Amino acid sequence: MAIHIVLVEPEIPPNTGNIARSCAATGAALHLVKPLGFSTDDKSLKRAGLDYWPYVDVTVHESLDDFMKEYEGSRMFLATTKGGSIYTDVKFQDGDMILFGKETAGLPRDFIEEHKESAIRIPMSKDTRLRSLNLSNSANIILFEALRQLGFPELK
Repeated sequence: MAIHIVLVEPEIPPNTGNIARSCAATGAALHLVKPLGFSTDDKSLKRAGLDYWPYVDVTVHESLDDFMKEYEGSRMFLATTKGGSIYTDVKFQDGDMILFGKETAGLPRDFIEEHKESAIRIPMSKDTRLRSLNLSNSANIILFEALRQLGFPELK
């Protein structure tokens, strides 16, 4: 098993590339939920310098609904600035799924409302000029907290 990072409609290739690299380096699984803001064909990936892509356990899903149906019953956490709990309050378990929304809009508001008990956030300044942290930074912060809690399995 592994921690699963789920990117819902990611838009910016370098963010996805950074997250994919972290997943490859840690054994985390990566899920990409369409529509994607970029192509995952070989030529596009090589141009972006993602030569480690073959080492990433990646699954592409046609839609958020399809993803949710396939993984119904799995433990999931929604990373959002609207989360009620701080990510360090979660007691992560092997196999947990952490969902992140697209860079420009985050996760759909109705989806967050429907799953608000599992919405988590990274504490940030209350300065209203700041919207959120970068997607790849946020994913890494939460991924490494989950791995820390699990004792960094297979990474020692």
